[in-house]
Amino acid sequence: MNHAIISEYIERLFPQFEPALKRKLIESAKLRDFEGGEMLMQTGQNMRSTVLIVEGMVKLYREGEDGQEFFMYYLQPGNACALSMICATKQETSQVMAKAIEQTKVLMIPISLMDQLMRDYKTWYYFVIETYRMRFEELLFVIDNIAFKAMDERLAFYLKKQATDLNTKELQLTHSEIASDLNTSREVISRLLKKMEQAGAIKMHRNYIAYLS
Repeated sequence: MNHAIISEYIERLFPQFEPALKRKLIESAKLRDFEGGEMLMQTGQNMRSTVLIVEGMVKLYREGEDGQEFFMYYLQPGNACALSMICATKQETSQVMAKAIEQTKVLMIPISLMDQLMRDYKTWYYFVIETYRMRFEELLFVIDNIAFKAMDERLAFYLKKQATDLNTKELQLTHSEIASDLNTSREVISRLLKKMEQAGAIKMHRNYIAYLS
């Protein structure tokens, strides 16, 4: 039964994979469910699998020594966790946290297959390289916003990216969550959100922020 479900996910979300690779993944991958808020990956965890997202959404972030969190990016259906590929291949521990933000399904691919997949299947090799490239460019974009922009600009960029990534204008985000993602204080975020509301860029509601830009 699981093989049929996995086959459907692979055919729909990873059509670029060659037939032999699809068959290998159908035979070897395990389908796993995560509830919203459940952790897929934690700092220091040994990686036993590479993760392919097939349903839901996963948030990746770094956690500082003082418990502060720094948002990196989201993973959506059709995406792979590049960091799990690196850690799995080198048998290293994770340096990031990954959390399901809604009901999520992932395909877990054993690390024992990584060398074979990279060696024997060109479409997997190109998929890994493209995954690295996309995440590297995304991280450069985030770093540019941290290094070269003021907090009000960072907040505007953050909200726009949230609206784009989550495909909604109604952002279910608390001031504390935003402050954590941007590594600043709740008071700073509240003040800047009020200024954005006065400028007509957003509308704050009790349970969500309406993105209007």
